[in-house]
Amino acid sequence: MLRSIAILFLFMFCTITWAKQYRIGALYWSMNIEGQVSMRDGLTKKFKELSSKDKKNTYNLIEEVAGDGEAGVENQIKQMNNMIAKNVDAIIVQPTNIAALAKPLQLANQRNIPVISYDQFILQGVMTSFVTSNNFQAGYLDGEYIASLFDDSFEIKLILVEYPMVSSTVERVNGFIDALNEHGQKYKIIKTYIAVEPVEGAKVGAEILRDFPFKSSVDVIFTINDGGGIAIAKKIIAAKRDEIKIATIDGDPESIKLLKAGKVIVINTAQFCGQLGSKSVEILFDFFARKSIPEKVLVPVFPITKETVHLYPGWGGEIPKPFKKPWKNEYWNNKFVTSSKKINE
Repeated sequence: MLRSIAILFLFMFCTITWAKQYRIGALYWSMNIEGQVSMRDGLTKKFKELSSKDKKNTYNLIEEVAGDGEAGVENQIKQMNNMIAKNVDAIIVQPTNIAALAKPLQLANQRNIPVISYDQFILQGVMTSFVTSNNFQAGYLDGEYIASLFDDSFEIKLILVEYPMVSSTVERVNGFIDALNEHGQKYKIIKTYIAVEPVEGAKVGAEILRDFPFKSSVDVIFTINDGGGIAIAKKIIAAKRDEIKIATIDGDPESIKLLKAGKVIVINTAQFCGQLGSKSVEILFDFFARKSIPEKVLVPVFPITKETVHLYPGWGGEIPKPFKKPWKNEYWNNKFVTSSKKINE
């Protein structure tokens, strides 16, 4: 009898000690950019799904939004430091700036708090895992399509609207320029601007029209996201500068409407935004379960043109099957690209 009671208490003790309450900090960038809202939606949906399946452990998601601009960068530094001070069990973050979170990341490393970054990279520290769209592929697909619209001997008068403060947008520009070069397309960058959100985009759109007021003084505008790109496109449309072709990235529904209507946007290479947030949570739960996890995941992106728009399922949709690109005799690559490592390596 006493032995049975002892075994029962031992079982109860082990059950209690094995159960854990996980506190997870989730740091978002902006809720004014629709793609980022979709990333958050994908994250929270997957979190609810996976946490409800675990009948032994409990999970608490502590959420913070940084906001836009320089204030947002400073907010996120404070938010990440606060999460570390709370000694959370893990942090999932969409960085506002690739360099600003370097010190908080290093502090998290010192405290052995795992950090999973999505969309953007963080410099000068060790991330447990990094999930992002295949941003080089996004820029490359834009450049490839633009090159197909011009004779190789024609020198494109090109404007770049960039944002060099985060890794994803730098890779998009690199992919775009590499595609033009590899396809033998002549071009001249006549000016560069910086915009990543609607207020900046509207300002840059007005500046472009002021700097290049004459028809055919600009052939192509490449903008690194729809956050700024939609506002730029609206300025160009309002000025009736329909000779300008805009290549953009993200897949915002408003941008796709303009593309369908033939309104200056000719290609929008879309992210699967929900997959970025969702994949980050999947990796974190695998980490808690001490499974092998990928060090880096590149989520494929989809080239939306007038020929392919009917195949795109939207930000939260499943990734489609490969298809032959109408502008080039090869298939669109729909594969995730991963590199893996063991947790304890």
